[in-house]
Amino acid sequence: MNSKLILFIFIIISLSCKQEQAKVEEASIVKQQYLPEKNEVDAMVLKRETFKKEIVSNGKLVALEKNELKFDVSENLERLFVKNGDYVKQGQTLAVLKAFTYQQAYTKAKINLKKAELEFQDKLVGRGYETFNKDSIPAEEYEMLAIRSGYKDAQHELQNAEFKLKATKLIAPFSGKIANIENKQHEHINVGTEVMTLINDSVFEVEFYLIESEVSEIAAGGQIQITPFALSKSYQCTITTINPQVEKDGTILVKARVKNDGQLMEGMNVKVFIQKNIPNQFVVPKSTVVLRQNQEVLFTIKSDKTYWTYVQTTNENSRQYSVIPHPDKSSASLKVGDTIVVSGNLNLAHDTEIEIKNIVQ
Repeated sequence: MNSKLILFIFIIISLSCKQEQAKVEEASIVKQQYLPEKNEVDAMVLKRETFKKEIVSNGKLVALEKNELKFDVSENLERLFVKNGDYVKQGQTLAVLKAFTYQQAYTKAKINLKKAELEFQDKLVGRGYETFNKDSIPAEEYEMLAIRSGYKDAQHELQNAEFKLKATKLIAPFSGKIANIENKQHEHINVGTEVMTLINDSVFEVEFYLIESEVSEIAAGGQIQITPFALSKSYQCTITTINPQVEKDGTILVKARVKNDGQLMEGMNVKVFIQKNIPNQFVVPKSTVVLRQNQEVLFTIKSDKTYWTYVQTTNENSRQYSVIPHPDKSSASLKVGDTIVVSGNLNLAHDTEIEIKNIVQ
């Protein structure tokens, strides 16, 4: 009986201890749930510096020299010496048409000219001239006899035949790259049909538009930066012309030049960046400025608490704002040395406890 009594008492005490321990743990959990959480933020120390004002536009690359090459005569395409993408030099033969018909016409024109020349000389002898030197014969008489003998017509026909024979060869007018070849060898080519395009891609023009109020920020000879949409690199360009006419949509055409490093192509779409330095500004990352009560604010940090300050953004580029204290808010204040929140500020409110995780330089 004593043993059973002792065992019973031991069980009661054990159960009581477990209940007490559970109450302590539950209380601990409740306390932890109500502990105030501190927001972790990145911050920076405010200072005055030069702001790089940026105007952004879209543009397109246009070759300085671009020519649609065509034959001036019709015939079958006998030889095609190039393909799309080939680099060719000025004066290089690119394609030739079947020349037999034009060669025959040229040979016949030379024979006809020789016959006409003999007839012309006979008429001059008949007029008593012993020399065929043009300078020793009166101009009016020389012209009359040259026409009557058929000599003038024969000269004209030979010039035409020579031009057509030469036109059976397509010659590169300048150095560049070949594009847009569609015809096949032995295919019939009509007069004026585009056979290929020749592009000088050593230097491109960048054509882009600015609105009227932005044109005052640039000048011929100024530098801009472009980034092709298809490439992850930027290029420096020099502004060459500003068209002195406003388009119907209120824009003005601007052109700049850029050297090709081998990766740029005719017709490429590019993003255009124009920068202008504005000194003595409060410059902050765009993430610093947030909207509160439909107003632009940023958060300053004092004694590990945040305080919002109404601001106005005066300039912007792709990454930054320049800001000033809002002139209509008497409480708005910014000064050199203020610590401001850079990130982690989306859910912050006035007088919120924070913990600075990192100071951004």
